[in-house]
Amino acid sequence: MRKQDMNRDWTATAGTLSRALPYLQRYDGATVVIKLGGHAMGSDETMEEFARDVVLLRQVGVNPVVVHGGGPMINAMLERLSIRSEFVNGKRVTDAATMEVVEMVLSGLVNKRIVQAINAQGGRAVGLSGKDANLITCDPADPALGLVGEPAALDTHVLTALFDNDIIPVIAPLGAGRNGETFNINGDTAAGAVAAGLKADRLLLLTDVSGVKDADGAVLTEMTAQQIRDLTRDGVIAGGMIPKTETALTALEGGVRGVTIIDGRAPNAVLLELFTEHGAGSLIRPG
Repeated sequence: MRKQDMNRDWTATAGTLSRALPYLQRYDGATVVIKLGGHAMGSDETMEEFARDVVLLRQVGVNPVVVHGGGPMINAMLERLSIRSEFVNGKRVTDAATMEVVEMVLSGLVNKRIVQAINAQGGRAVGLSGKDANLITCDPADPALGLVGEPAALDTHVLTALFDNDIIPVIAPLGAGRNGETFNINGDTAAGAVAAGLKADRLLLLTDVSGVKDADGAVLTEMTAQQIRDLTRDGVIAGGMIPKTETALTALEGGVRGVTIIDGRAPNAVLLELFTEHGAGSLIRPG
């Protein structure tokens, strides 16, 4: 590359950084909860890019919290161990044998992979689950589903202690029951509960779609909670998008200032959402 071309590229980069200043100031000291799942967890390259973005958030004064899923990894391990699952209304029943695998995969394999990726990029990450320091206490979501939990109480002191020491929490979606049980929690639900417990500035739900779409298939870049309810009532929001928008509404009711449903496959999706004027995905606000 010729020198003048290199100078032109660096000038463009400098201009991008300069335009990001208001957004960097806006999120200085803010708490951002990121639900990681889907495509971003499957590729080493995308995991590395995600980890780099999370470290950058911490470097510019944001308090990032990563909550992850791991359904495909759990399915693969259950199959490998020849543990058969029962389903009720399309949902997996989590019995004691399945719960052992769920905890092993989420708190072990998946959680530590994310922690290692963040640390490899120069961050300081610590892995934990909702069972640690009474972070998430659960009630049974549906007795027919066994050890599937619904967050009932949050104690976020351990997270604020980590923030104070510039440490990035990485949370596996498990919770403790009131009688000593271990509960498996839907990853989106766990992220929404953590965000509400922290009164987070943003909850980012990384998924495999570009956002919430209108009746014509166009992505809606910004909506109110009431608009989400109307679109759901009218059948525009349907299928797999409903649990994500329900999580968004619950988080907003819990005090989160905004929720974005964002395509985690897009390069630097988190940075685009927080530090650019146009953002990324679908931002849902109270109202």
